[in-house]
Amino acid sequence: MELYSSSSSYLCNRYVSPPLRSTPHPLSIPSTTVSLSLHKNPNFASSFRLIRRRNSSSFRVSSSDTLVAGSSEVVSKKDEVSGDLKSWMHKNGLPPCKVVLKEKPSHDDKHRPIHYVAASEDLQAGDVAFSVPNSLVVTLERVLGNETIAELLTTNKLSELACLALYLMYEKKQGKKSFWYPYIRELDRQRGRGQLAVESPLLWSEAELAYLTGSRTKAEVLERADGIKREYNELDTVWFMAGSLFQQYPYDIPTEAFSFEIFKQAFVAVQSCVVHLQKVSLARRFALVPLGPPLLAYSSNCKAMLTAADGAVQLVVDRPYKAGESIVVWCGPQPNSKLLINYGFVDEDNSYDRLVVEAALNTEDPQYQDKRMVAQRNGKLSVQVFHVYAGREKEAVADMLPYLRLGYVSDTSEMQSVISSLGPVCPVSSCMERAVLDQLADYFTRRLAGYPTTLSEDESLLADSNLKPKKRVATQLVRLEKKMLHACLQATADLINQLPDHTVSPCPAPYAPLLK
Repeated sequence: MELYSSSSSYLCNRYVSPPLRSTPHPLSIPSTTVSLSLHKNPNFASSFRLIRRRNSSSFRVSSSDTLVAGSSEVVSKKDEVSGDLKSWMHKNGLPPCKVVLKEKPSHDDKHRPIHYVAASEDLQAGDVAFSVPNSLVVTLERVLGNETIAELLTTNKLSELACLALYLMYEKKQGKKSFWYPYIRELDRQRGRGQLAVESPLLWSEAELAYLTGSRTKAEVLERADGIKREYNELDTVWFMAGSLFQQYPYDIPTEAFSFEIFKQAFVAVQSCVVHLQKVSLARRFALVPLGPPLLAYSSNCKAMLTAADGAVQLVVDRPYKAGESIVVWCGPQPNSKLLINYGFVDEDNSYDRLVVEAALNTEDPQYQDKRMVAQRNGKLSVQVFHVYAGREKEAVADMLPYLRLGYVSDTSEMQSVISSLGPVCPVSSCMERAVLDQLADYFTRRLAGYPTTLSEDESLLADSNLKPKKRVATQLVRLEKKMLHACLQATADLINQLPDHTVSPCPAPYAPLLK
């Protein structure tokens, strides 16, 4: 067993054993081209806030104008027909296509059925399902204009999603007057929900977030929410830079016109449907595409992607479809934690699913600097992140061991040998190997103990057909995480059993590396 790869300057052979083989309402809204120019006096914000307060009763956005329709989601039949998304798209330049919008029921009886894109006829791999012209696609190029896009995005204050969300929030206020009204209403209908009809955990209540206890995804959700809050606090800056928005709504300062909760709902709605286009300019990289997500389902094992081509965004399918079948696209190499946060679903067959293990050399170690140098020489950092991929847990454990062994070196002369070594000259004793493996086993055991339920209890929960959707998707996530952790623990136990005498006492480790 090597400390690093065979090409490394320091290889540390193992002593024995061969190598291891309350549901908020999301907001959604697009519009016509907006050209922006830098306002000459951003300090006007204070004076406009005073004017804004005096006129709050006349300019405050009502909840019915800002959010999706109330819990009953009442829409007249006339409005439904006149605002049909696909008919509107054909009327405004969508060429003939091979898809149709179909319905499936929502998990919540209070919400209307969810639409999804299905094949309107039999398709073969390589067929173009649809081609949406750029005139029907919302991008930052449309929102910001070329002259200010670079400046806005290099301030490190706002993400592309936040810029799109602000743009959509103002466009939402135009209601039926907006060119984009049919698309807006469709996004509202979806309520930011993906194919499982579950909203992102960013919109879950505190009680619902408790479903993720033990998973590091919970901390990721809270961190992302904090980031959205920071961006909300910067909205006024962008509003003053957005010339057309400023002229159209001179008294509607963003943070006074829209509450944080409304902005977060808009942000999450944009996040759930934004498409990342490849081989395009920065200003077109993030796009909102009618007929795209969330009407298209995401899949981890699909290779079809929405791509920019000839003044349009098109979808070429990667597999045959029968008429009426739901069409899927690739969601990128994302672990299930990201799929849940971004789109509200978990993929049981996700080959990109992974856990993160962070290892760090002990900074109190007198030989810390030497070990840090050796680690860097071999492509590792003093604080190193290791990824544990589903189905490749043994390989992940094998990848961690060399780094951990380096941390356990305590003898000064041995460390000098490590520094100057160009080959496998450092044998690892059984007691050191046992100490390393014991630390790993304890780490995986502690992570498993952090979940309030066991793997078997998760299986029982998922067998319940009446399990609430959010509880179900959260349970799917933690179940898959536990399976990876159990596999890591088993791989570590197998290595312990391969030692010459698995009862050997581990070597003392005054400066053992840290795992979290």
